[in-house]
Amino acid sequence: MLAGGSIYTVALLMVLIVSQQDERRAVDAIVVLGAAQYNGRPSPVLRARLDHGLELYREGLAPRIVVTGGVGRGDTTSEATVGRNYLVSHRVPASAVVVQPQGRSTQASMAAVADWLASEHLTRVLLVSDPFHMLRLRLEARRHHLEAYTSPTGSSPISDNPVLELRYLAAEALKIPVAWVRSIVSRPTSHPTAS
Repeated sequence: MLAGGSIYTVALLMVLIVSQQDERRAVDAIVVLGAAQYNGRPSPVLRARLDHGLELYREGLAPRIVVTGGVGRGDTTSEATVGRNYLVSHRVPASAVVVQPQGRSTQASMAAVADWLASEHLTRVLLVSDPFHMLRLRLEARRHHLEAYTSPTGSSPISDNPVLELRYLAAEALKIPVAWVRSIVSRPTSHPTAS
């Protein structure tokens, strides 16, 4: 129990530390992780992520934005498609938005992004999501041999609610040991151009 408690405490500290780091820089693509959408409209959480990705794009940090997220239970439209429509409605050229709707989890979304990047001979990405999500995204990107940097949104409704944010941070810390082990021992080998 002591060892488990120590591992959890370290994981929670790392989640907190990485959640505060903004590594924005020039990359090949900005990747916005999906979140819920409601009948074709982004949820407040997804909108905050998209707005942050839009800000980074307008800063000229990448020539394209990749949007992720599959079709949720009861939905007919993918989170990625809703993200694309939102960005295009905010004057991002349709040709600059890449839709990756295959995944309904962080792992599946990152695998789809890595496959697309490999097909385009690209490796450098700037990952956008909520602050609590940043460390696990880095680990998943490492698992897929990507050169990844993170830039958390500062306007998520999750971050605006301290109790809710603490709940997400605590839950994320439980996932980190598994994500860390996966990033070391189960690296995919299907991305030779990204190695």
